[in-house]
Order: sequence, then structure tokens, then C-alpha cells
Amino acid sequence: MPYQRKRELPKSVRDNLPVGAQEIFRKAYNNAWDQYHKREDRRGKASREETAHRVAWAAVKKSYRKRGERWVRTIG
Repeated sequence: MPYQRKRELPKSVRDNLPVGAQEIFRKAYNNAWDQYHKREDRRGKASREETAHRVAWAAVKKSYRKRGERWVRTIG
């Protein structure tokens, strides 16, 4: 189900990602939730929620990297 606010995000996302990365995750998740509503649009047997989570993490990883225990914004 789409997330309306950052406080609705999974605890693992809220506790580990900086605020900017949380917003990227939320927006990417919601877009993927809408885009992949049909099973035939998803890869393999992935659920809609699983697909949205994968897309959201991929979006975060375009702008953030994990350095040690922290997620930091990449330059450029």
C-alpha cells in the first residue's frame, strides 16, 4: 500500500536512511506501486509490494551509499 507520509515508512527505512533518502524511497515506492499493479508487468512471481520495495531501494541507491553503518549522499 502506498505511503502518504514518511512516518508510515517501514521502521528499517525510518531508522536507517536520512530524511532525503526516505523521501526518495517513499516517492519511488508509490510510483512503482501504481506502475506495477498488473502481475504481468512484474518480473517472475514477485508481489506488487516486493516489486515496489525493490524499485524504491534501487532509487535510493542512485543518490546514497552506505558508508560503514550510515547512508550518505553521493556527490553528483
